[in-house]
Amino acid sequence: MLYEINKVKDWLPYKIIYKNGIIKLKNNTYVKIIKILPINFNLKTDFEKEQILNSYKIFLKTCNFDIQILIQSKKEDLSQNIKNIQKLLKRESKKINKIGEDYINYIKKINRQNESSSKSFYILIKKSNLNTKIENKEEIIFQELNENYFKIKDSLTRCGNNVININTKLEIEEILKSFFNKRQYINNL
Repeated sequence: MLYEINKVKDWLPYKIIYKNGIIKLKNNTYVKIIKILPINFNLKTDFEKEQILNSYKIFLKTCNFDIQILIQSKKEDLSQNIKNIQKLLKRESKKINKIGEDYINYIKKINRQNESSSKSFYILIKKSNLNTKIENKEEIIFQELNENYFKIKDSLTRCGNNVININTKLEIEEILKSFFNKRQYINNL
């Protein structure tokens, strides 16, 4: 039987995605998603690595709230890259063609060994709904989530990372779908 799913909301546990990028889950918990574009730590000098690690320690100390770090790996399709290289090689000398063919074989080997993948890094900040009858409690939760976002952004930017505030419904739904589809794929194995 084939099921048609029209909306992410129908099969993911959220009630609403607000314009500020905050998600209200069905259990009345609020979540904010942040995307991290990390630095390449291995390319840094020993002195830079030490500074980055010290900044990361500060980040961990400032996170006195609920966070979850998610890493998503996706296998890359390198076929278009290979086609582009082959197209460029048609105009080159035999010596360059040999080097190009060796490079193409190397790319194919990496692809066969499943070593060609990209990673996306996310931090989810969570805030449970206040059970008290405070006026504007949702505004207070939004404010706390945004303050926590800025703490994370400040700390991780000091480490050299780029921090992206995910704040549109479309971006959030795409991220949620990608995680859900990955889990669905894994469960079917």
